[in-house]
Amino acid sequence: MGTDFSVVVVGLGYIGLPTAAILASKGVTVHGVDVNSATVDAVNAGRVPFVEPDLAGYVSQAVEQGRLSASVDVPPGDVFIVAVPTPFLDDHAPDLSYIEAAARAIAPQVGVDGLVILESTSPPGATEQLAQWIAAARPDLVAEDGELRFHVAHCPERVLPGRVMVELVTNDRIVGGLSAEAAQRAKAVYEVFCQGEILLTDAVTAEMAKLVENSFRDVNIAFANELSLISARLGIDVWELIELANHHPRVNILQPGPGVGGHCIAVDPWFIVSADEENSRLIRTAREVNDSKPQWVIDRVIQSLAGKAEPVVATLGLAFKADIDDLRESPARKIVARLSDEISGGRVLVVEPHIDALPAELANRRNVELSDLDTALKGADCVVVLVEHTAFRTKPDLPDETIVVDTKGIWR
Repeated sequence: MGTDFSVVVVGLGYIGLPTAAILASKGVTVHGVDVNSATVDAVNAGRVPFVEPDLAGYVSQAVEQGRLSASVDVPPGDVFIVAVPTPFLDDHAPDLSYIEAAARAIAPQVGVDGLVILESTSPPGATEQLAQWIAAARPDLVAEDGELRFHVAHCPERVLPGRVMVELVTNDRIVGGLSAEAAQRAKAVYEVFCQGEILLTDAVTAEMAKLVENSFRDVNIAFANELSLISARLGIDVWELIELANHHPRVNILQPGPGVGGHCIAVDPWFIVSADEENSRLIRTAREVNDSKPQWVIDRVIQSLAGKAEPVVATLGLAFKADIDDLRESPARKIVARLSDEISGGRVLVVEPHIDALPAELANRRNVELSDLDTALKGADCVVVLVEHTAFRTKPDLPDETIVVDTKGIWR
């Protein structure tokens, strides 16, 4: 396929912008689209509106070379990559409204024989639904026999925040097409930058593969989190317990924490449950175990503060994992909000070195404030470790009366 084609990337978030930048670095002309004008302005200025190692260099160089630009409107293109959010609703059913909006936005610009790739992590059938939304808006792209005159494929992202620019290149990719030709065409796009193996399948299997990968992780984390509950009841150090058990040659238990966050692991299992509620009992239970862990942490903190009328709690970390600024589905974020309600007469000091301002639902609370580490530790009755940021890994010298709730085991 070479690089003599244009790509429009819809959604310039944690996946869309790195994908746009890596394609542009290989000589492809890329135009990014985002509903947030501040994001568009940042990209056009060669800046990255979030933290991701190495991405800034790719973006600034691509913009400087004229290979990457951005707007709020969708231009024509040869290939459209959709990388928009796919959250779930209150009943855990998948919310495809962002994909639908993207489909309707790109539909006027898709040409005959054009290629549309859905990268958003999606429930089974979402790629087919995307195609139908475009077809409904563009009946001229549907042949008399009902066959689509454009190509649609699904290629889920499989990268780790903090290592995106490395793993985009080195990780294997799964490409599932609504047709064999669609899969081959999408494969040719990823071959521009992907050094890993590109595995072809149908769209619904590709959708399910990504969900299965993250559900596997979720089930294993749930096992560790459930062990932490049992160990606390029995007076056992769960980290020592796991360390000992992992000396068995066929045992590799993960580490417990305050819950599970991020857009993928905390969300994707629910897509499987929604697709087949009857047979997804283990996957549902794992989600329920992990979703219940934040309340368990809160209960421990509240119990430790019994008798203190105006307690000060320092919460260390707000991101969903270490050394990033991504707060999506973060259990720490939920814990801070609920602690604010529980100790309405006290204060919650949030230490998150990777952000400059609290998210709206925390910033609007009178007893929650963003703090630096030294100030928070100095005045705290209780210190709650929620994220193992590098900045927190050295155990501070705290007064004997300071209560410590270490959900990550970094101060053991």
